[in-house]
This record gives sequence, structure tokens and C-alpha cells, in this order.
Amino acid sequence: MLHFARALHLAMPSVTVPQVPRYEPAPPTNEPLEYADLAMVDLSKVKTPEGRAELAAQVREAMTTIGFFYVINHGLTQAQNTRIFDVADIPFSQVGDDEKKAFQANIKATGSYQGYKLRQYWHIDAGVRDQIEHYNIVRDVTKKQHPKALVPLLSEIDAFNRFNHFEILHPLLRLFALGMGLPEETFVNEHNFDEPGETWLRFMKYYPRSEDDETKTKNVWLKGHMDFGSVTILWSQPVSALQIFSPDGKWRWVKHIENAIVINAGEAMEALSGGFYKATIHRVVQPPPDQRGYPRLGVFYFAMPDDSIKLVPRIESSVFETHEIKYRFEEADAPTMEKWRKGRTAAYGQSQLTKTETNVEEEVINGHVVRHFN
Repeated sequence: MLHFARALHLAMPSVTVPQVPRYEPAPPTNEPLEYADLAMVDLSKVKTPEGRAELAAQVREAMTTIGFFYVINHGLTQAQNTRIFDVADIPFSQVGDDEKKAFQANIKATGSYQGYKLRQYWHIDAGVRDQIEHYNIVRDVTKKQHPKALVPLLSEIDAFNRFNHFEILHPLLRLFALGMGLPEETFVNEHNFDEPGETWLRFMKYYPRSEDDETKTKNVWLKGHMDFGSVTILWSQPVSALQIFSPDGKWRWVKHIENAIVINAGEAMEALSGGFYKATIHRVVQPPPDQRGYPRLGVFYFAMPDDSIKLVPRIESSVFETHEIKYRFEEADAPTMEKWRKGRTAAYGQSQLTKTETNVEEEVINGHVVRHFN
């Protein structure tokens, strides 16, 4: 496996690394925001059995209470982090509108995000549509063609995909398994790099909105939701907008930490863990006053189990000797990851939602209720 550090050659200038424009992010906010108190997981400790045991307990506590945590000391340098954000901006700043349309994903028909999701595709609220672009690349970067500006960067993107998968995702999945008293490789064996599935790298850019849109949506850019995969890997960036719904019922901000990763579980992990690990509600809102007017560039690795995996609890876990098994899906009609991801992808931002209580809306996907929170 080609390590990301070697692939980027960032220690010194190299002709093998194409020059790309430097992306200049917004300065971090100075506003007195109420931040969530998230655990800090030092991933360098996974190299020893003692370290893994310590981290497994830490991750278990985080994922059974708040549902989010930070990862630090993951092996990517600050210079490499800066480079990947430079690369992440290329699909937006260096690709024209006509070429973007040529690579636009047919999301509703295929249930796949591969390619572009362009602005104003999702309905947010009160007739307002989103101002978000994202470009999605599955693990195999050769599976689809890409815009011309990205082609020279595919080897770096491939290396970054592999770094996320093998150096971040797999170690975390081992900790998740250990925290449930399962064999270390239980979840790793369900997240193969080369098996059919649609784990993807997403470059995502939020653009500032009009005051009218902000008023109509009460400053919400993406409603409260749960991710539908297993583990979301979000590379921290300085524009504050992400909020999580805390156990005490308050929305709290996620603080930016340089070269850290923000981790949360999704519906697939909640299903596989029998509800032991939480898929936490989170949303995206207008940034604080000193960051308004800046775009918000994000880098994500959305992990999902292999398409063939059925989303039912691993009931052999020892935690169910003292904890109730909670079925996200009844076993008889539980979907495979393929069926669930296609249904969730095709419906998101396109469905007619039904309000069931204050600030909660529902839709039914493949016979299962999905809730949105605002």
C-alpha cells in the first residue's frame, strides 16, 4: 500500500506533485460559542495492545453518550493536511459550470452520489434550496472519469482514500469492536476496500446565502439528521457551522482543532451495534458573524459496510448480557447496506416530509421511518 506521506512528497518541492492554487480558509472564529465537550482520541496509541484497550474504553464512552469525538496524532502532517484542502478546492474553483454539469451525478435515479451534486438540488425549508456543491469519489478512483483539472491529482486522491480507509477507519473499527467485546476484526471484515460498495471521499463547499434565505430557514443550512453510513471521518476546518444535538437537548457547536478529525457514527453502525453506538443528530447552520461571507470547504470520508452486509445487530457481543439489543431494522426485513444507501441517497432533499411533532419531520424509505430535526 502506498502511504499518503510518500505519495505527496511534501517534505520538499517535487515535480511529481502538480502545482495547485493555495486555498486560503477563513480565520477561526473569535465568537464565544457554546462548544460540545468531545473526547480527544490519540490514535498513535493503537500500536500496542495496552493502548488499544485504553482507546477502546474511551471510544466506547464517547459513542454511547455524545456520539462524536476527535482523533489526533493520526499520521498526517499539517503540511499534508493543507495540501489536501488545496486539492479539495480544485473541483469547485478550477472546473467550469459546463464541465461540472457533464460530471453531475444522477442522484435520484441511481441512488449514487458519484460525481457532482450541484447547488440548489436539495430542498432545505420554506422553498429555500441549498447553496452547497460537492464532488464525490469512490474508493476506486478509476471507476469513473473525472474533470480535467482533477486527473493529474488522482494518484494523491487514491493515496488519501487509502490513508483514510486503512490508517483511520480500520483502527477505529477495531476499537468499536473491542468496546463491544467482539473480535477486533469483526467490523473491519465488513469494510473491505475492494468489495462492492460506495464508501466515498467527498469534497464539499458551502457558499454564503442571501439574508432572505437565512430568514426563511432560521439560519439552518442542513437540517438535523443522522448519517446513514457506519463511520463519518470529517477533517476539521475553521469555519464554524457544525452543531450536534447534545444529550441534554441543546445544540452545541463543534470546535475547530488544527489537523484533527471529527468522528461520528451513522445509522449503519447503530444497526450493526444493536443501538449500543449512537448515530448522533447533527446539523449545519450559518457561521458566526465574524465568518459570514466566507465559503466553507470540507473534506469527508463517508465509510459504509460492504454492499452485501445486512444491517442487523452483532448479537454475539458480550455487551448484550447487560444491555438491551435495539433493532434499527427488524431482522426479517432489514436491508442490505446497498439497499439502504441507495434509498437514503435518492430521497435526501427530494422527498415530501411529514411533520409529526414540533421541529420533527419524517419520511419513509424502504418501509422504514427516517426522521429530520430542525
